[in-house]
Amino acid sequence: MNPWTEYIVAGTLAEAVSALAAENGAQAVAGGTDLLLEIQQGRRAPIHTLVDVSRIPELNRLEKDGTHLIIGAGVPVACIVTHPLVLHHAQSVSEACRLIGGPQVRNTATLGGNVAHALPAADGMIALVAMDAQVAIAGPLGQRIAPILSLFKGPGHNSLLPGEILVHFILPLRAAQQGTAFARVMRPQGVALPILNMAVWLSRQDDTVASARIAVGPAGPVPRRATEVEEYLTGQPWSDELVNTALERLRTTSRFRSSPRRANADYRHHLGGVLLEDVLATAWQRTYKMENNV
Repeated sequence: MNPWTEYIVAGTLAEAVSALAAENGAQAVAGGTDLLLEIQQGRRAPIHTLVDVSRIPELNRLEKDGTHLIIGAGVPVACIVTHPLVLHHAQSVSEACRLIGGPQVRNTATLGGNVAHALPAADGMIALVAMDAQVAIAGPLGQRIAPILSLFKGPGHNSLLPGEILVHFILPLRAAQQGTAFARVMRPQGVALPILNMAVWLSRQDDTVASARIAVGPAGPVPRRATEVEEYLTGQPWSDELVNTALERLRTTSRFRSSPRRANADYRHHLGGVLLEDVLATAWQRTYKMENNV
């Protein structure tokens, strides 16, 4: 059975929005690495109309715009992995994208698809949450900007309205004394979804943590930030004791669940401490390394 009945290639945002709004159940597609696989495996019904958005210029931007970094929702993750702007301003996003699938998948998959699929441990999405990214969304009523965490309703379900598509992600540019990092643990046989992943963004003032953002997945039906740990770290001098207490805060405030295919809750609590120690140390070290502005 063909996974679609009609295939439309949109050249502009207006064409894409019009096609998506005109057909009930129409679906935007760029890389299609998640969507088409789900249809082929019977986990999603065939779709009448697929709207190809991969050729829309706005979805393929990757550039600085004033005080922000713009990453188009249609940019292949392989490009994000090696792009100098991402490596400088959002290294955790590069690290996360490097771990999405294999080389062939990364050449096709897009960051927008990784986010829109709305899995609570999607690697690129977790890194964007720690970066406090915003999302530009186009729809029948025009464009709007939304916080990335507002996109998620539950596993596999986003909050986009009929006719809406992701256009690009808006990230703050890196300033001096800031650093970010990403890490994950997955099963050794190469299952695509992680047992646990984590991203952190830190801002330093001398030897004190000025601000922190930590995203963990999966830690519930939708992605979340470890706000209790963030609040504890903020304003504290950096030390081994600080890190150890942060690990304990994460273990006592997180609600990891058991998964029959990946890991039980106790193991995830253990891994949470391992990953947090890793990403905190890496991000803190990076706050001392500021290359020439890119």
